[in-house]
Amino acid sequence: MKKDQLLTRRRALIAGVAALGAAGTAGVFALGQGDEPVRRPAVPAAGPQARAALKPSAYRLQPLTGYGPPRAAPGRPPVRHEPFLRMSGRGRTMLLTFDDGPDPRYTPHILDTLAEYDVRATFFVCGEQADWNRDLLARMADEGHVVGNHTWSHPLLTTLTRSGIRSEMERTSDVIEDAYGERPQWFRAPYGAWNRAAFQLGAELDMEPLAWTVDTLDWTTPGTRSIVHRVEDGAAPGVVVLSHDAGGDRTQSVRALKDYLPHLLDSGYHMTVPRRRYA
Repeated sequence: MKKDQLLTRRRALIAGVAALGAAGTAGVFALGQGDEPVRRPAVPAAGPQARAALKPSAYRLQPLTGYGPPRAAPGRPPVRHEPFLRMSGRGRTMLLTFDDGPDPRYTPHILDTLAEYDVRATFFVCGEQADWNRDLLARMADEGHVVGNHTWSHPLLTTLTRSGIRSEMERTSDVIEDAYGERPQWFRAPYGAWNRAAFQLGAELDMEPLAWTVDTLDWTTPGTRSIVHRVEDGAAPGVVVLSHDAGGDRTQSVRALKDYLPHLLDSGYHMTVPRRRYA
C-alpha cells in the first residue's frame, strides 16, 4: 500500500456502522470540522445519525473480558484477562495516551507540546504507520515517551484467527523494536475489543494490556472545546486519557492538548507513563 493511502486511511467502524470517510485538512492549525469558538455540548444532539457515530465508542468502553482466573507459565507473570483501566502512582498522576499514529501531520505537533511542558506520554502505534514514520518513533525514544503496540492494521481482533492476531501484534513489535530501540511492553486492542486470544498472545509477546478511563471522543471531531472539557472534567489520580494522533483530521486533538495540558499541570497533576507490575 502506498504511503499516501496509508496516511488517509480511516479505521473501519464496527457493529455495522458505515466506514468513516477520510477527513481532509488544510494544515494542522486550520480550524477543523466543528471547531467553533462557542461552547458545544459534550455529546452530539440525539438522533439516529448521532447515535450511530457514537456506537463504536460505547463498544470500545466494554472490553471483552471475564475468561476466568489468570494463569501463568513458570517464571512468567500471570496472564491478565482484563486490561488495566487505571494506573497506580503517588499523588495526582495521570496518563496521556495517543492511538493510531504516528502521523507526520499531527504527531510532531503533539510531541512539540509535550516537550514544551517536559511531559511524557504513551503512544500506541499501528505498525503500518510506524513503518512509514520510523523517525517519529526514534524521536519518541529520544524524548522519553513509551511506545505501545496497537496492531499492524487496526483490525477488530475478535474477528481474526489466533495466527492472524499474532501476526498483527508480532509485525508491529518488530517495527517498534527496530525504530524505537526496544520491543513494546504494552498493548492496546483496536476499539478496546479484547478476547481470550488477544490476552494470551499479548502475554506470550511479553506485553500487558492497557485500556483507558477517559475517552476524549476526538475521533468524532466534536470541537476542541469539547475535547478539553472531557479531559478536564475526567481528571483524577490514576486516570488514563485516550486521544488520537492519526486516523483522520486530528487538528482538534493537537489544539486541545495545547489547551488542557498546562491547566492540568497548574492544577497539580503529574503526567506519567505506565509501569510494569512484573520485572
